[in-house]
Amino acid sequence: MNAIGVIPARYHSTRFEGKVLADLGGKPVIQHVYENAKKGKILDDLIVACDDERILKVVEGFGGKAVLTAKGHETGTDRLTEVIQPLDVKVVVNIQADEPFIRPEMIHGVVSALLEDSKAVMSTLMVRIRNAEEICNPNVVKVVADKYGYALYFSRAPIPYYRDEKGHPKQTYYRHLGLYAYTKDFLFTFRNLPVSKLEKAEKLEQLRALEHGYRIRAIETKYDTVGIDTPEDLELAKKRLQEEMENVDA
Repeated sequence: MNAIGVIPARYHSTRFEGKVLADLGGKPVIQHVYENAKKGKILDDLIVACDDERILKVVEGFGGKAVLTAKGHETGTDRLTEVIQPLDVKVVVNIQADEPFIRPEMIHGVVSALLEDSKAVMSTLMVRIRNAEEICNPNVVKVVADKYGYALYFSRAPIPYYRDEKGHPKQTYYRHLGLYAYTKDFLFTFRNLPVSKLEKAEKLEQLRALEHGYRIRAIETKYDTVGIDTPEDLELAKKRLQEEMENVDA
């Protein structure tokens, strides 16, 4: 296989337990994620890697493919590696289970980047920031890339810093979107790399790859997502879904 998508999903989320099963427009959040990811043609397979029977039953109930993984995994990456270890595949996509507005074009972008570029072992997405309030928000991760499309750095701080210009909102900043693709070989290498100093400082796992000298393609996309971390996020997602449905009907 060229590419496989894996959706790591755990039930016991600290800020919003069971969020992947929360109702969003008559469907659980995980179903929106699965169905949107499935629309693309570049994935040869799509699997939900879950830690709870409740998620497994829901996914199988709407016709999705799911496997039950060990409960002790600390990260989604660990859950990912358990699933793909026995599979013969070139590229693995880590799809967030709490982002119901993922689009197939986004997945196509990160997969194509690795299939077409032998220098990169990992790829991700970035989108231009339109809301000025996000620039200095530490919960919004910013990214800068070189002219060839490789990430230079990820930070919770505003990067780049425009020293000689005033008015940050007038400048161009990019927000990092947490969709990752890896070559299968690198995924296992990455898992075994020691946690880096920059990763500890920023609490950003992808900095581990950069600090150890690996290249990450940062693909610009025009699409954005809404991650559901809290009940309040779910309400925002409901509003966005309603708006999208109204635009379709218009």
